[in-house]
Amino acid sequence: MMTEFFETEAPHYDPGESHPFPTDRLNAVYETITTDTEITTLLRAQNVNAVTRKGYNDHGAEHINIVRSRALQLYELLKQHDIEFNGAADQGLPEEDEPVILALAATLHDVGHVVHRDQHVYYSIPLASDILDRILPTFDFYSTEDVVKIKAEVLHAILCHHTAEEPLTTEAGVIRVADALDMERGRSRIPYKKGGRGIDTLSSQSISRVSLKPGTDRPVLVEIEMINAAGVYQVDNLLKAKLTDSGLKQHVRIVAINTQSDEDLVERIEL
Repeated sequence: MMTEFFETEAPHYDPGESHPFPTDRLNAVYETITTDTEITTLLRAQNVNAVTRKGYNDHGAEHINIVRSRALQLYELLKQHDIEFNGAADQGLPEEDEPVILALAATLHDVGHVVHRDQHVYYSIPLASDILDRILPTFDFYSTEDVVKIKAEVLHAILCHHTAEEPLTTEAGVIRVADALDMERGRSRIPYKKGGRGIDTLSSQSISRVSLKPGTDRPVLVEIEMINAAGVYQVDNLLKAKLTDSGLKQHVRIVAINTQSDEDLVERIEL
C-alpha cells in the first residue's frame, strides 16, 4: 500500500510514517544525520563553492534532503517488486541496513564541494569516511565489523554517484539516479535570481514537478512535468545518462509531460 511518501511535491522522508521495509536502524541513523552539527554545517557550506562561487544549481541542505528522500522512495518501489539489493547482502549485512546505506550515502555524497566543485566526488570520500568513523560506532547495534562493512558500501555509493566508475550494487545505482531526480525549478532558484542563464539553470527552471509512482510494466514510473522543451536537457543529459549506467534502467520508465505556456496543449512523451 502506498503512503503519503509518494504524494508530496517536495518529498521528505518522515520517520514517523509506516513503510514496508525495516526502519528501526534507519530512523536511529536518520536522527543523527539530520541533527549532527558537523554534518548540517557541511551541508550548508557545500553551496559556497557550488552556488556562490561557481553559479551552479543547489547542492546544499535542500538538495541533500530531496536526494535522500528520492533514494528511499526508489528503494520502497523496487523492494515492492522484490528487486535484489546486493550491497548489504554481499557484505553479510541484514536487509535493515539497506536503507541505512542509502540514507548515509545520499546525505554525504556532495560534501566534497567544500573543497572544490571540480572532482568533488573524490574529495567527498575522505570527508565522508571521517564522519562515518565518528558516528557509526555510536550505534549499539553495530559491531566494529559492521561499521567497516557499512562504511565500504556507503563510500562505494558516494563514489559512483557522479563518475565514470560503474555502480556495482543496487544501492549505488539508486543514489546515482536519485541525485539526478532533483531537477525541479526550485533547485535553480539561487543562480537564476543572481542572473544565471546557463543551460542547467534554464532547463531546471522549465521543470515544474517530478513524481515517482508505481509503474505498470516496470516497478518505477518517473513523471516529469515541464513548461517548455528546455526541460528535456535535464532529462536527456542528466537523468537518462545516469539511469543508463546505474543498473536500474530496466526497472524505471520515464515520461515527460510538456505543458505549453498557454496551458492549452499537453504533450506526453516517453523518454
